[in-house]
This record gives sequence, structure tokens and C-alpha cells, in this order.
Amino acid sequence: MEQTHTTHQSAAATPGAQRRVLVVEDDHTIAEAIAARLRAEGFQVQTAGDGPSAVAAAESWLPELLVLDIMLPGFDGLEVCRRVQAQRPVPVLMLTARDDETDLLVGLGVGADDYMTKPFSMRELAARVHVLLRRVERATMAAHTPRGATLRLGDLEIDHAQRRVRVQTEDVHLTPTEFDLLVCLAGTPRAVLSREQLLAEVWDWADASGTRTVDSHIKALRRKIGAERIRTVHGVGYALETPAQA
Repeated sequence: MEQTHTTHQSAAATPGAQRRVLVVEDDHTIAEAIAARLRAEGFQVQTAGDGPSAVAAAESWLPELLVLDIMLPGFDGLEVCRRVQAQRPVPVLMLTARDDETDLLVGLGVGADDYMTKPFSMRELAARVHVLLRRVERATMAAHTPRGATLRLGDLEIDHAQRRVRVQTEDVHLTPTEFDLLVCLAGTPRAVLSREQLLAEVWDWADASGTRTVDSHIKALRRKIGAERIRTVHGVGYALETPAQA
């Protein structure tokens, strides 16, 4: 495991200044390429090449975000994600060499917030990292900002201040991304939002190539709140279904 410190001359002025990112990737060349790009963005970076050292680094260094490959020696990235999230919530950008929907849904289910399939552009990866960190900042601000009463749509309750969701009075654990996606859909119940709209609102990402990310998060969200609550409009996007009286 290698610890590196930001030496970029204008790091203090860059969006990533002083933020800690742990890159977990067993391919040394890829790990160093990611670290170099994030370092240039002003981040402090550590790298880890296997599951056990990744968990140890997360516990001792307390990174603010993980870039995490699924396929790792020791134990895989899914287990790393489980163990790290059990220690404390931290946003995770998961990397996978396989465009396998099952892997992606499992990754989202254990606490990953976003994913990218290899090969990917370093520009897009850096943009995704910035987006995830901005989402955490917005969530922190929202938790300390007085909001109106809990939004109730039938037996679905969304507590903005506590960022909690209940279905039939039972708490449902959502990742930060899933919560923001649900809030976006709930802002205009029954109205169809395109994948591009959701990408822009939730991910701050305007590139239509990311619409697969939206689809995977919608599937993960359906598994948690009920598939019947989110309607697919083929070729367009998604709508949150609500009772007629809501």
C-alpha cells in the first residue's frame, strides 16, 4: 500500500483540495493512472492492491471516498464495501471489468453509490468522484437545514432532514445516491423524468452514455421500495407511482 500526498501547485484552489481518496485496484498500472489523475485534481491519494489492505487503509486513514475494483485478491471489492460501510458510511465508486448487471446490482446493494465499467476515461472518473463528494456535502447541509414535514405518498414516507425512507412504517436503507434519486422522482409524482434529466439532477452528469447507471440504480431502488412504485416508460424514462389521493 502506498500513501501519496498532493503536490500540485494550485491544489488549494482545486475542487478536490485536501479530500482523501482511497484507490483499490490490483492492477498497478491502472491504480497509478487513477491516482495520478486524482492527484492532479487536488486530492490526497492512497492505493491498495487487495481486499485486506483496503479495509485496513479505510479504517486507519479514513478516506472520504473509495474508488474500488470488484475483482481483488484476498477478498473481492463487494466484501471490502461491506466491511468499510460497516465501519462508517463512505461513498464508493465501484469499478468492474465485466458489464454484468448482477454484479452491478449486488454492488449497489452492499453500499456502492456509482459504478464504471472498464475501460473508462480518466476524465469521466474524475467527474464522477467530484459528483459523489458534492452529493455528500449536499446531504450534510440538508441534514442541518430545517425542512418541511415528512413527504408522504401513500405508505411511502421520505424524511428530508434525516434522509430516511419508510415503507409501511418500516425503515428502508438507501444509499445516498438512491435517496437522491427517489427524492428527484418524488418531486413530481407520476410525471415521467427522462434518464438524461435524472442524470443531470442526481449525478450532475450530462453525458447520455451514463444512462445505464440510472437504469441500474432504478432497479436497486425498486428492490428496496417495491417494483410497482416506479413505472418505466420505455424509450423515455421513469415515474414514481403514487396513490390517487396522495
